Amino acid sequence: MAEDEELLLTVLNSAPVIDGLPTDVLSEPGAADWLRALGGSGAKGERDGLRHVRDALQLLIRGTSSDVSSLARALDRARLRPAVSPAGVSWQLEAAPDEEVAVRVVLAWSRVTTELPGRLRACANEECNLFLVDHSRPGTARWCSMAVCGNRMKARTHARKRRFEE
Repeated sequence: MAEDEELLLTVLNSAPVIDGLPTDVLSEPGAADWLRALGGSGAKGERDGLRHVRDALQLLIRGTSSDVSSLARALDRARLRPAVSPAGVSWQLEAAPDEEVAVRVVLAWSRVTTELPGRLRACANEECNLFLVDHSRPGTARWCSMAVCGNRMKARTHARKRRFEE
């Protein structure tokens, strides 16, 4: 599942807020290379399809939408074909080359939410646009990064408490 989780988070986190400004890796000049590194072709149509899937998943995970039509469209022409070997049954993804990455992301989301229910979430820092999969034992992780968002949020809470005490 680690590979699925890594792909899912890479795509979900491809629209970070940097220095207060929203960015989008899929709209930048190096988007084709970035997509090829994920196993895609880098074609414009592929980027657009992946952007629709990413945006729909972000809204769904945040709980601000329950619309899964973009996810369903991504899976429309894909199928999993069983392959039998002495080691057991494995499943081979069959999808159009320009749709494969988006399909893999939707399948990764499904696996993560099924195998780790409630552990895929948006960072609790409202100024952040990143996501995390919580692997902590109690399931209470809130920030994409303790070093960045966690530290920032704890510092704000501390400063707020100090102002209140004064």
